[in-house]
Amino acid sequence: MPADLFDVSEKVVIITGASRGIGRAVAEGFLDHGARVVLSARSESLTEQVAAYDADQVLEVRADMADPDAGQRIVEKTVEAFGRVDVLINNAAITLPGAPPYDDATWNTTLDVNLSGAFRMARAAATAMAETGGGSIIHIASIAGIVAMPGNPSYSAAKAGLRHLSKAMANDFATRDVRVNTICPGYIVTDMTRASFLDPQRQAERSARTMMGRWGQPEELLGPCLFLASDASSYVTGIDLVVDGGWTGKGM
Repeated sequence: MPADLFDVSEKVVIITGASRGIGRAVAEGFLDHGARVVLSARSESLTEQVAAYDADQVLEVRADMADPDAGQRIVEKTVEAFGRVDVLINNAAITLPGAPPYDDATWNTTLDVNLSGAFRMARAAATAMAETGGGSIIHIASIAGIVAMPGNPSYSAAKAGLRHLSKAMANDFATRDVRVNTICPGYIVTDMTRASFLDPQRQAERSARTMMGRWGQPEELLGPCLFLASDASSYVTGIDLVVDGGWTGKGM
């Protein structure tokens, strides 16, 4: 074991959805901790973002997770640049809320990005990791995949599926030293949730539902990601790590 169990300075880390919110905060945190980071997102702003970092430490791969070839392409470019993949943080996601009656387009689009795209990305990364000594896959799901949330069944179903995808892959890849775990955030202040956060009533309702009485910040996902990416979690696989300020644990 290394002297610093949380050391990620030698890790090659892929982060999807890295241009904003949780993905951006976690990417910047891993770069600050000395990792070599592959940032992937659809946004054109990713190019400007990457230009601010050390060129030897970071790689940009523009990709849409709905593209069936995106996962394999990201992994191939990572291996070409850095020689291997040590960590995947599968964070890219969309949300398309909708009350009943539900429509097929919303369901299909959400599942394709949030679950099928994540699966294809994880499959490519796990295969590469297994060939070079192992690694860690971290799926960013949601408490919406644990408890019922109104008006967004496709998002909830995708995130619930992602939790069980982690467990299935953890079982299949354990003997090849690839660990697969899930982080389930609660309400985090991001572009995706900002409309709710800026609505005084909804912000207050969601804050009151937590034990800690507040929303989380994107930077508060860095610690859990560092834990699951590092040797500090060397005997941890197939789990859900809930980071929700106490939402799912709260009774009255």
